[in-house]
This record gives sequence, structure tokens and C-alpha cells, in this order.
Amino acid sequence: MANGVVRRVNSDGLIVARPRAYRPRFPLKGLLILLAIGFLFKGFLFAYLGESGYAERIASLQAGTAMERAGAWVMQPDPATLAIAGFVQPLVAAD
Repeated sequence: MANGVVRRVNSDGLIVARPRAYRPRFPLKGLLILLAIGFLFKGFLFAYLGESGYAERIASLQAGTAMERAGAWVMQPDPATLAIAGFVQPLVAAD
């Protein structure tokens, strides 16, 4: 398949080129990887800053512009973030 064309050979030996049906696919795998990286980032940040430091940063974001408030909403601690932070905490606190 090249340039959206599928070539086939008929029973009489004639090569027939037909357009390939265009089916846009949603990159679900990439979206899931991006989501997992986001949760890992939030968990690491929560473990590094601690609960009070993380809450202070979220509070400062909530007092900002509309984009910062959206970021504060996304960065709210959720069960996945807390679970990841629990696993990461011993690695971060190794100082």
C-alpha cells in the first residue's frame, strides 16, 4: 500500500489499483501512555513535596488565572496519585 492505493492482480493477470478506504484511528495507546505518565508525575511530585507542600502549591494555582485554575483542578490529589506517591515515597526520602 502506497499513497492510499491498493493494487491487486485479477485472475486474467491485469493489475487493478483501487483507492484504499481512509479510516482515521484514534491513538488510544498513546493517550493511555500519556495519562500514565501524568499520574506518575503527579505521584512523584506529591511524594517529593509532601502533603502540605503539595496543598500549598495547589492553593496558589487556584488563586491564579483561568489556565492556572484548570491546572489546579487537574493536579488535585486523587486515589491513583496517592497510591503512586506511597510507592515512590521510600525512594524520594532516601536522602
